[in-house]
Amino acid sequence: MGSSEIEEKADFDHIRYAQLWEDADVLTSALGDCAGKTLVSICSAGDNALAMLTLDPARVVVLDLSLAQIACLKLRIAAYKVLTHPEFIELTGSRRSTRRGALLNRVLKATDAETRAFWRALIPDAEKHGIGGVGKFERYFRIFRTWLLPLVHSRRTIDAVFVPRAPAERQTFFDTRFNTVRWRLLLNIFFSRFVMGRMGRDSAFFDHVDGSPAKHVARRIRHAGVTTDPSQNPYLHWILKGDHGDALPMAWRPEHYETIRSRLDRLDIRHGSLEAFVSTGEKASGFNLSDIFEYMSPETFREVYGSVLTAAEPNARLVYWNMMAPRRVPSKYLDRVETLTNIETQQKARDMAFFYSDFVVEEVQP
Repeated sequence: MGSSEIEEKADFDHIRYAQLWEDADVLTSALGDCAGKTLVSICSAGDNALAMLTLDPARVVVLDLSLAQIACLKLRIAAYKVLTHPEFIELTGSRRSTRRGALLNRVLKATDAETRAFWRALIPDAEKHGIGGVGKFERYFRIFRTWLLPLVHSRRTIDAVFVPRAPAERQTFFDTRFNTVRWRLLLNIFFSRFVMGRMGRDSAFFDHVDGSPAKHVARRIRHAGVTTDPSQNPYLHWILKGDHGDALPMAWRPEHYETIRSRLDRLDIRHGSLEAFVSTGEKASGFNLSDIFEYMSPETFREVYGSVLTAAEPNARLVYWNMMAPRRVPSKYLDRVETLTNIETQQKARDMAFFYSDFVVEEVQP
């Protein structure tokens, strides 16, 4: 089994996600003690694979069907090597900058010819938005933030979202100032299945999803605005303001920068599917599976899940998200896998990447 179901349906020749929209803090906590072990990670933009290096693994095998997404990680690797941390977060777009072009040119000189050629075509966009702002998903949010959000909320109201408040005060603010009729109408239109499929996610990613994406987003934004503290949420800050404000994703924080830089040689980057990794016969002790199961039919999910178990060491952990399609250990494998409910509950309560309805942590039994 070397190919993937979604590989035949979705387009992988451009950057879909220029940054990670999954919270590495909950991911790394859920993976547990990984020192000296082999881990597997879906690449996407590479940020969570980089964050996994803080766990001190022997190796992180990074997989993706998209060469464009792999180019995101390869550029980051070069950036960690040649930039200071303040320069790095200017280049990513986390902070405002007038020198991204010069920073990017320095980084491109430190990477391979293929990655250099790919990113040269994106220099104007990267200068303007940062390398974390040039993906399809980020453009989708930029349209939302630039053209539509001002019709619903003033800059003053948006700024007020990120004022630190107690939970009860957050709920009052959300109910009285933010969750207006205009806001709900905007969500219903912009986060509809049609608009998200055309402008945000690839439409093929909704093949196995039931229900309204707009209603799902509305529920999850309440979680982001009330249950968790918006002032500490880099993902919400980027969506509403175009940078990360006073918060940063885990891999981009100063306290992790040197650790990640010193362990870059532990990344094993491969162009291919999870199924292709399984077919090699290699074993791993932890899997960051992103939300890939959501893109599979229930039948394919059961087959792929079973194959992952053959590549899992005893006590390996499988960590993944669901947005709208429910995916958990198939019934036929319940005797081989334990759901770590306490860890799930703890991490879901603090998950800042609020799009997802479920966060799953499962452990393979010896």
